[in-house]
Amino acid sequence: MKILQALLGAVAAVSLFAASASAQNYPERSITMVVPFSAGGPTDTVARLVAESMSKDLGQQIIVENVGGAGGTLGAGRVAQADPDGYTVLLHHIGMATSATLYRKLAYDTLNAFEYVGLVTEVPMTIVARKDFEPTDLKGLIDYVKANKDTVTVANAGIGAASHLCGMMFMSAIETQLTTVPYKGTGPAMTDLLGGQVDIMCDQTTNTTKQIQGGTIKAYAVTSPARLKIFPDLPTAVESGLADFQVGIWHGIYAPKGTPAEVTERLSKSLQLALKDENVVARFAELGTEPSSQADATPAALKAKLESEIARWKPVIEAAGQYAD
Repeated sequence: MKILQALLGAVAAVSLFAASASAQNYPERSITMVVPFSAGGPTDTVARLVAESMSKDLGQQIIVENVGGAGGTLGAGRVAQADPDGYTVLLHHIGMATSATLYRKLAYDTLNAFEYVGLVTEVPMTIVARKDFEPTDLKGLIDYVKANKDTVTVANAGIGAASHLCGMMFMSAIETQLTTVPYKGTGPAMTDLLGGQVDIMCDQTTNTTKQIQGGTIKAYAVTSPARLKIFPDLPTAVESGLADFQVGIWHGIYAPKGTPAEVTERLSKSLQLALKDENVVARFAELGTEPSSQADATPAALKAKLESEIARWKPVIEAAGQYAD
């Protein structure tokens, strides 16, 4: 028995040493960054910009893989079940927090199934409409949709998508329920808004900036605390009369639970460098957003953000009574 115990102890020690050595040499091969939404969408755009810069620092390619479906929970669930070796990570947005309430039967524990790497950016939202929609400002929009609530349609990219969450909060803020039209992704939703098949949408600047600048859709407000440099003439929702209406779609990077601390710290340091990359900063600015600060691109900051956002959105979702399962 003593010999067996000694052998088991030796095996455990060797395994621990091997794991430690592997973590110190990390990364030794390419890394997969799972984006739980379709290619070409706002979150995918953020992921590819950051992945490209992080790849240069890490010396290994970060391959972005789109695993869409179920409001981002399929991709998140895949990463939760992946080997905790740092070679599979997740870049998710605010849906990481809202899914904890939207989905009453998740295959993973949102707070405890992951290790945290850091925050990436917080993208403002825009309240937009088809270009020929009658109202000319946000106050007029609110008055119009209240008077025509049975006919006005609100597009979104599917339950759990950023556009769905913002639209739900907008309806809550104006105390008016409208007809929602869910799509399978941001692209199809925007296509129908451009074509005039739906009336309004609330979506990220990473998806609406080019259309607003091109005049192919009508913009009413941004949901940020202050006006955006890219749209200095576009008022905030708050200054237009929607008190406390601030919605930012924050993004963070996660790794499977049990990923060595040395690995998550290495990823966090790489993320911090990427967010200072001139190309990343410039491209984010073109999309109406800014990189997270060095203090926010940390495991502790991301964990705190997720905890606070779960608490913030839980009563909103429960009050709306809209669940995904």
